[in-house]
Amino acid sequence: MHRLILRALPVLACLALALLTLQLGNWQLRRADEKSALQVRLDALAQQAPKAVDARARPEEGQPLVLLGRWRSSGTVFLDNRTHEGRAGYQVFTPLELADGSGLVLVNRGWIAAGLDRARLPEVPAPAGTQNVEGRAHYSPPAGFALGGEGADGPRWQRVDAERYTARTGTPVAAWLLWQTSAADDGLLRDWPRPDAGVDRHRGYALQWYGLAALATVFGGISGWRARRGLERRVRHGNEKAGNGKCDPV
Repeated sequence: MHRLILRALPVLACLALALLTLQLGNWQLRRADEKSALQVRLDALAQQAPKAVDARARPEEGQPLVLLGRWRSSGTVFLDNRTHEGRAGYQVFTPLELADGSGLVLVNRGWIAAGLDRARLPEVPAPAGTQNVEGRAHYSPPAGFALGGEGADGPRWQRVDAERYTARTGTPVAAWLLWQTSAADDGLLRDWPRPDAGVDRHRGYALQWYGLAALATVFGGISGWRARRGLERRVRHGNEKAGNGKCDPV
């Protein structure tokens, strides 16, 4: 009996693993459905006309906005380790002081290539005077936004968000950031990717979990077949021993 239980354990373990990974795959598909609905919303927002808001507003993630204000160039920071078409560079963040007096919004103005001397940051003058700046609202950095450590070396930063900017500079900014999309004569590139809710990522995870469930099922079947073969051999061997032990009648 003890040996039978030991032979059954791999089968039971594989069955439990198959059920677990199947449930995880189903959960990832449900998450993909949720993200798909979000992607539809993001795509619909992208088609809307930019909305004028103040710094106290709570726009939707990815919503097109238009802000009226002046650049506060002294507060510019450079997000390090940004690449464009294989070239190293920076994303340039500058606070925009809104003309309505509601506060400042930190704006990702675009990308610029790094120079040969990494110790020197590129010069990125901000247009003077009151500006109409269009862009998309973001509350949290997109995936893959942060590279390297969390620290900052003067205006060269490894991570940028509204809370961190306010804490390090002492300059309060809105809880959301603006990714500038409008053109400006500043030498910056604004080739932003399409807002992505991550639908394909969750579908990929689901496929991986289902693959593991299939493997667990196969291994469980093989273990069960081997256990059955072993049991049959034991029964046959026992019968043979019993047959050999019989006495011929007198």
